[in-house]
Amino acid sequence: MKKLIIAIDGPAGSGKSSIGDMLAERLGYAHISTGSIYRAIGWKAHQCGISLADVPALVHLIEETTIEFRRNADGSLAVVLDGNDVSHAITTNEAGMFASTVAAIPEVRTGLLSLQRQAGKNGGVILDGRDIGTVVFPDADAKFYLDASAEARAKRRFLQLQEQGREANLEQLIHDIKKRDFDDSNRAVAPLRKADDAMPIDSTNMSREEVVNTMQEYIDRLSDRAAS
Repeated sequence: MKKLIIAIDGPAGSGKSSIGDMLAERLGYAHISTGSIYRAIGWKAHQCGISLADVPALVHLIEETTIEFRRNADGSLAVVLDGNDVSHAITTNEAGMFASTVAAIPEVRTGLLSLQRQAGKNGGVILDGRDIGTVVFPDADAKFYLDASAEARAKRRFLQLQEQGREANLEQLIHDIKKRDFDDSNRAVAPLRKADDAMPIDSTNMSREEVVNTMQEYIDRLSDRAAS
């Protein structure tokens, strides 16, 4: 059976990474969270004292950076930056804002575009982000646009941070998510939007299992049509 390229796009906190990981495990596919790539680059720039407004320095940073995704023994996905697991470090709200800033820089997106396309070109991969189905893989075999209300997304993030033992303010999270939605949707380069041929899924009142089941049913229908 043909190995597909599956794109999952959507706003911050919509569950793209966790859903993508669950679907990938079910299908036996690789999973690449492009949001984690932008978070890692923004986080590394901050750690190195590089201004997010210093475009030449950011481009140079990308050229000397390696980012890998590895499956841990417990099944979770690790983001490995320059040989170090930064999965936990880049989940902060601050890292999310760094990601939104660097993702709006054309030179940064260009520098990371080839990396994303190279990783997914042979199929058998799920990529999630903001512009996978519109820019990175406009000819992806299956496209989804995953969304949820800002309040639902903020509450999920709030509970996640609590589970990690981190302090969080729900109202601030709602504010930050709405700001990221505006910034991501209104940036000049590759703004967040649903691809015309993407299947929309509103997960506000859905469990992760229900979302994954919906996606798999859609993929199965595509595969059946392709085989007939």
